Amino acid sequence: MSETLSPEQARLASEHWKLWGPYLAERAWGTVREDYSAYGSAWDYFPHDHARSRAYRWNEDGLAGICDDQQRLCFALALWNERDPILKERLFGLTGPEGNHGEDVKEYYFYLDSTPTHSYMNMLYKYPQAAYPYAELVAAARARSKADPEYELIDTGVFAEDRYFDVLVEYAKASTEDILIRISATNRGPEPAALHLLPTLWFRNTWAWGGSHDNAAQRPVISQAGAAMLLAEHLSLHAYALVAEGRPAFLFTENDTNTERLFGVPNATPYVKDGINAAVVEGRTDAVNPAKVGTKAAAHYQFAIGAGETVTLRLRLAHYHHPANPGAGSPPTPNTPATAPAFTDFDTVFAQRIAEANAFYAALQPPTLSADERMIQRQAFAGMLWSKQFYHYDVDLWLRGDPAQPPPPPERWLGRNHDWLHLNSADIISMPDTWEYPWFAAWDLAFHCIPLALLDPAFAKAQLVLLGREWFQHPNGELPAYEWAFGDANPPVQAWAAWRVYKIEQKRTGNGDIAFLERVFHKLLLNFTWWVNRKDTEGKNVFQGGFLGLDNIGLFDRSAPLPTGGHIEQSDGTSWMGMFSLNMLTIALELAANDRVYEDIATKFFEHFLYIAAAMNNIGSEGIPLWDEEEEFFYDVLHLGPGQNLPLKVRSMVGIIPLFAVATIEPALLTQLPEFAERMDWFLEHRPHLAQLVSRWQEPGAGERRLLAICRGHRMKRVLKRMLDTTEFLSPHGVRALSRIHATQPYSLDIDGTHYEVHYQPAESDSGLFGGNSNWRGPIWFPVNYLIIEALQQFHHYYSDDFLVECPTGSGQMLTLNQIADELAGRLARLFTRDAAGRRAVFGANELFQNDTHWRDYIPFYEYFHGDTGAGLGASHQTGWTGLIAKLLQQEGEQRSTPPIDKPQAPAAAQANAEDLAQAPDKQQ
Repeated sequence: MSETLSPEQARLASEHWKLWGPYLAERAWGTVREDYSAYGSAWDYFPHDHARSRAYRWNEDGLAGICDDQQRLCFALALWNERDPILKERLFGLTGPEGNHGEDVKEYYFYLDSTPTHSYMNMLYKYPQAAYPYAELVAAARARSKADPEYELIDTGVFAEDRYFDVLVEYAKASTEDILIRISATNRGPEPAALHLLPTLWFRNTWAWGGSHDNAAQRPVISQAGAAMLLAEHLSLHAYALVAEGRPAFLFTENDTNTERLFGVPNATPYVKDGINAAVVEGRTDAVNPAKVGTKAAAHYQFAIGAGETVTLRLRLAHYHHPANPGAGSPPTPNTPATAPAFTDFDTVFAQRIAEANAFYAALQPPTLSADERMIQRQAFAGMLWSKQFYHYDVDLWLRGDPAQPPPPPERWLGRNHDWLHLNSADIISMPDTWEYPWFAAWDLAFHCIPLALLDPAFAKAQLVLLGREWFQHPNGELPAYEWAFGDANPPVQAWAAWRVYKIEQKRTGNGDIAFLERVFHKLLLNFTWWVNRKDTEGKNVFQGGFLGLDNIGLFDRSAPLPTGGHIEQSDGTSWMGMFSLNMLTIALELAANDRVYEDIATKFFEHFLYIAAAMNNIGSEGIPLWDEEEEFFYDVLHLGPGQNLPLKVRSMVGIIPLFAVATIEPALLTQLPEFAERMDWFLEHRPHLAQLVSRWQEPGAGERRLLAICRGHRMKRVLKRMLDTTEFLSPHGVRALSRIHATQPYSLDIDGTHYEVHYQPAESDSGLFGGNSNWRGPIWFPVNYLIIEALQQFHHYYSDDFLVECPTGSGQMLTLNQIADELAGRLARLFTRDAAGRRAVFGANELFQNDTHWRDYIPFYEYFHGDTGAGLGASHQTGWTGLIAKLLQQEGEQRSTPPIDKPQAPAAAQANAEDLAQAPDKQQ
């Protein structure tokens, strides 16, 4: 790293530069936080049809929007094409019950760029010129079965003849509280088309609920101050001015619920949340306040845009300085009608921030990556940064209800999250995505932190510490899973993530943050104790963690009481705990190198691991055999009682996860920590039945390196043999979650007259288990593929180049474990990069995306991918853990000596388009 910090790196040293960011969700309706029903029917209690009219209690949403870090003041864009029945203020999608494969956003939008401090950001939204087909999308999905594909917006024909607008929204910060906004709309169609642009400023409603929180007694105000300026004043936030170029009409209303429309109750004020919608779409001028004040306001621009033409708006949102004490770069005062001073340096600042963003990524991205790979990586980073969201949820207050509102139904005290009263968040958190999953998920978040550590290690570290803070972690040590059920058990990957973030920062800066490692370690100690005390039913070091994030991978809902009685001894649950033990051991040893106090706890985790590994491998035939010697694979076991153990021989990722529990201990570290080394040797000498679980490799002159792994040597090779078999797990684009053998040989079980079956499903699920869009029965998932790659690299560190494995199985090609890891990483990368024909697997059979120059270089980062073709499936913007592609590309580039030759393209113009996107964000319109 250069000794001279780049402008963006310098900004990262100040949290003030993150005061404003893309913290405004794309969806706040249909969330648990807004659900005040008796029995937790979130999608029905607050549907999309209510969103334009009903004030949110906890979080706001908007299109391409931003807000401050406590979401007091929000800015977003609204659109109208003169054909839609409502303003396009937020993205539309199907609810879980509506979709034939669960909830699904039905829009096309792309996060194209962002710096870590959000000093520059842009995103693209594709807005149809025809009436948006709300009813058609719902009706078509309702008519389809789970065996049918999803009915997408493109299937309705609204993009025929390119009759849509490309709407590019860009932000550039002149300073921490001075934000330049540029909105460009391009008519891609063959004829002129009408478009209304309504940049909108509003306050989150904190005044309607009663109590003293958020200065609730004080209603903020937005007023018109001059011909082209809005002034927004809030008791706990600086005053802000929004200056709009030109002379738009300003429309004002209140961010209060339209109770008359929704509930037939007279409104307390004539001006309500959907007042601007009523004024623009319905022509109801009485719906907006003629006094030019309110808590929600929009600048109304109207255009007739010619075919191929672009219109551009410029706005500036800045901390307002009183005229008596003006600050540098202040917007014009209310008494100054001219708007020119607000835009004098506008284009210069934009160009400077774009250049700085390009410089930041040029320094980060390996020069050996191709232009296409750099573009993909940069969009992956952008998606992750745009998915940082303000997450507000006080569970105790949510259950009790607000003083100024009717009390919630008493049934809620026995329902969702009732035992998480301590959870109280008003934090910026990395979300899986901003529409489908606009709430944090513990194991998703751990994976997000890996690529985020490349961009902003301080933020990545803070995220991992956050879940262990007293307002998140349960007093019993459990970490909250996700808001639909905080008590569900997610895979315990936080310790792994903490170690990896620590090492990534250490590699990039030369310094390891021991204070962070120690801080997070203490939180994880509590969590580890919770797992040991709560999830090992019989005290045999075999764990039953629940569904563990793998949704419908097995026969049963693994987090609910089994229809058979008994419980499932989980191969993956036990393996996750083995991995957790080794991660904690690794961290403890690092801490012990700085403070010998941690040697004792390192020894404890060493012992924990050995007992878990022994149980997993059925050492001494005293446990429940999770390893099947005949089939040479790990399976879950249905335990119905003493001596009643039924292996559930579903050949799935459950049997590969044992590979993740692997670590090496270097001889130099053992020399540095003699007490730990002595205790470890004593344990191995006096527990000889466990000693075989520790491999030793004598290096001449270097001492003994130790390998700790659940699955070593012979068994590791047997698991890899199946995993690398193209007729089973290995696909052209990664490792499938379920063996393809189950396509012709489904696994079935009949119990008490009920038939249960698991068969290979490479795409969407036909099972409603854990939601319609949950499918671990065949697709490729990034998080487990990434852990496979890391495990192979760990094994290679011990076995070196002398240890060869056939890859693919049956090919006769023998590769080192590192080479296999590289091969898997390359297959995952080929989900997004162009093949020899210029096609991207992620786009599947969508020819518009594959061929059109205005679509083919915008990359959606899906939740999972078709097990045979690699087509994207599930949530279309889950850049969270699919953002791991950015880290894999980083590793690939750092290992190369020269960049690859870019794939041929059709049409040829697409390469120039890709390079523009990667190198000059200002050309992305």
